[in-house]
Amino acid sequence: MVPSLTLGRLSLGVGDRFAHQAKAQLQACAMAAARGVTVIPVWNKSNREHGIVGSEPASVRAAADAAARDLAWTHAWHVDADHINLTTVDRYIDSSDFYTLDVASAIGQPAAAADIAAFVDRHAELSGSGSPYATTRESIAQIAAKYLFAVEEAGRIYRHVAQRRGGKGFITEVSMDETDAPQTPPQLLVILSAIADERIPIQTIAPKFTGRFNKGVDYVGDLAQFEKEFNDDLEVIAYAIREYGLPSSLKLSVHSGSDKFSIYAPIRRALRRHDAGVHLKTAGTTWLEELIGLAEAGGAGLDLAKEIYGNAFGHREALCEPYAAVIHIDYGALPSPGEVAGWTPQQYTSALRHDQSNPGFNPNLRQLLHVGYKEAAKMGERYLNMLQRYEEQISRNVTENLFERHIRPLFLEI
Repeated sequence: MVPSLTLGRLSLGVGDRFAHQAKAQLQACAMAAARGVTVIPVWNKSNREHGIVGSEPASVRAAADAAARDLAWTHAWHVDADHINLTTVDRYIDSSDFYTLDVASAIGQPAAAADIAAFVDRHAELSGSGSPYATTRESIAQIAAKYLFAVEEAGRIYRHVAQRRGGKGFITEVSMDETDAPQTPPQLLVILSAIADERIPIQTIAPKFTGRFNKGVDYVGDLAQFEKEFNDDLEVIAYAIREYGLPSSLKLSVHSGSDKFSIYAPIRRALRRHDAGVHLKTAGTTWLEELIGLAEAGGAGLDLAKEIYGNAFGHREALCEPYAAVIHIDYGALPSPGEVAGWTPQQYTSALRHDQSNPGFNPNLRQLLHVGYKEAAKMGERYLNMLQRYEEQISRNVTENLFERHIRPLFLEI
């Protein structure tokens, strides 16, 4: 097994679609550090995002390293090869030290019957009273039939990365969140035991939780059920660390975690109760703060923000289709491009900024623009030049959003 890096107890995945906000993002972590709380930044960008924007993984590393240097950041930072598989991982080997192994598409694919039988024999203790979720051999076999092939695929990806990295350490996350059905705590226990069998030194696991995690807006679901599930998952992780020798730093990863304001208090309570850590991925929320900063600036910045909305509205079905499982937009509640063309900076920012107390906030518009970064990417240098022109307004919004709406309520009160 390749020696792995150790991910800090509290970590924040920060997406940066256009590689201009790394310093502003890191500033939010620096503000937390000044208050005595270390939040490790992990810059993440998926293969799909690189393809849309036309960037290469090395650009993420360069931006992160420059930000750390400029702010004299003395804590760790990492670059995530986000949602990779065997066909996409190689381009990340030189620039990433964090690998999110996405095996959701392998869930349900059949493992060999002999492998399932051997797994059940090895883990008979899961049906005993010592397990946090006592169950039968039959149910263990049923869970293994659904998830064992996916875990074996994670093992194949992990070993490939380890071989390509040539002994250089890295952080491993296994992601199963982009699927239809949530993983229950008993299923998570079986999954983690299988991961241990594969000798993957996993540091974060990203299950699909109950409820909807739509992009850029709040959690939709039963908060009491989520809190129980989150606490149960933490118990499962503690058991798996103790019984299977998984890394002591293993923690839950919450994908599409940005703006899930209503679950931050339940997560915070659970982390305190179990003395646990968490990895929260915020991804595209920074791109929305770029739009807010442009609109707030007025003039040409506001004009560009309006144009991007108009283009996104015109291509809304194509933009939304790849994200159908993680957005929920009422097209009838979207303002027309003509209406938006007449908006003031305050009207635009009120509709887009995630402030649920503002009567002007429009979660449908926010979700559309969240997935609409492709329209800015089409503008190429024209958009990037505007990011530089209005850097002061944009960076202020990026830092404030990460610190005030994410880091403070989730991490500073643990």
